[in-house]
Amino acid sequence: MTDAPTDPQLAALLAALRATPGNLPLRGVVLDACLAHEDAATLLEILALCGTDALDDETRRQRALRLLDAAGEHEALLRLAPADSGEALMAKARLLFADGRRGEALETYRAAVAANPAIEDAGFFSQLSGKVVSLADARGGRGEAVPSIANDDTAAHDVVRLLEPAAPRIGFDDVGGLDEVKREIRRRIITPFLKPSLFQRFKRQSGGGILMYGPPGCGKTLLARATAGECGAKFYNVSITDVLDMYIGESERKLHEIFQMARRTAPSVVFFDEVEAIGGKRQHSREATTAKLVSQFLTELDGFAQNNQHVLVLGATNVPWAVDPAFRRPGRFDRVLFVPPPDAAARGIILRLLLDGRPQAGDLDLAELVKRTSGHSGADLRNLVDTAADEAIEESIETGRETAIGMRHLRDALARTRPTTLEWLTSARNHARYANQAGQYDDVLKFLDSQT
Repeated sequence: MTDAPTDPQLAALLAALRATPGNLPLRGVVLDACLAHEDAATLLEILALCGTDALDDETRRQRALRLLDAAGEHEALLRLAPADSGEALMAKARLLFADGRRGEALETYRAAVAANPAIEDAGFFSQLSGKVVSLADARGGRGEAVPSIANDDTAAHDVVRLLEPAAPRIGFDDVGGLDEVKREIRRRIITPFLKPSLFQRFKRQSGGGILMYGPPGCGKTLLARATAGECGAKFYNVSITDVLDMYIGESERKLHEIFQMARRTAPSVVFFDEVEAIGGKRQHSREATTAKLVSQFLTELDGFAQNNQHVLVLGATNVPWAVDPAFRRPGRFDRVLFVPPPDAAARGIILRLLLDGRPQAGDLDLAELVKRTSGHSGADLRNLVDTAADEAIEESIETGRETAIGMRHLRDALARTRPTTLEWLTSARNHARYANQAGQYDDVLKFLDSQT
């Protein structure tokens, strides 16, 4: 007998099913509860009690197969799935790999993906083929930044420093809130990298770009780092100084070399922070060199001679109204996403993440903090918690014993800090109301209306 389910209601239902395994309506109720709680151990006991005929509904069968696969119960999955199905072949490939039969496992994996491209697993394939994409490999062993001297022959080695520097790898779980933005990035960037066969089946090319805009400190750069962590692709973090140069023509040459490097190492993600600095409106430029750089940028994104298949571009800006409108054409930055200040649910998640691992008093009231921090950005919340931590540290030094962060520290910090998004939102309101061509700032208006 397996361990009792952690959910009391599910445990009671399972006990009733053990007494009457032939009760079909009860069996269906227990199965649905088991799948809803993603309890693989209970599912195995139900199958042992009632047989595989218990999964007489195709929807339940598919959910059960996914649950068993996630739990690593590949032998049980093989007994459930048709022998020639993608799910069964993938389970067989995992068992062969665990048995040390890498060649057979790789062949079986390819057959599984051919049968069902939706179950493709890039991480498992990397293990099978021995080709693991990592930033360390992409960096070629270079741990330090490579200085670039402005001259006439910018070469590939000059942009190796653009690779994301060594830092703790993060994913979307480390970014609080922004579920809609994460969903769009996952659909446009991560999924094409992880399931290329499925995209080929639908003749859907991966490429293009996403421009993120919003108040400073709301997570645009953090989202870019998390995107790199989620997809495991080569990630190029491009700042203003990586492109701009005092010599005529050198800025365009550097930008071209960055894209050439990204194409050679595809699949790759190129991230431009403060993109308005190299992609600003040309009619507002006083220098011809600035207009040439914008034209070069547009050419690299979708020029006649360029092939950006598997190269995706992320841009971030605090002033989207300063970005040249030509960038918003499909094939360039064809998706423009508003990254708003975190809502109440997101602020709760962010505060929990920020407080995690710090000494905490028992009187912390996250509900009160969430209510009193409306309009705060993620950076504002970090500043709030850090300020409270400083108070607790100072008190610890004075008393000679550790003082945990309590509500009094956080209330004092709230009284001394202010949200930094208000100025940006005031400017955005004017642009959204009086310069909203084609509804490009509708998301801003919707957010502002929700705050009134």
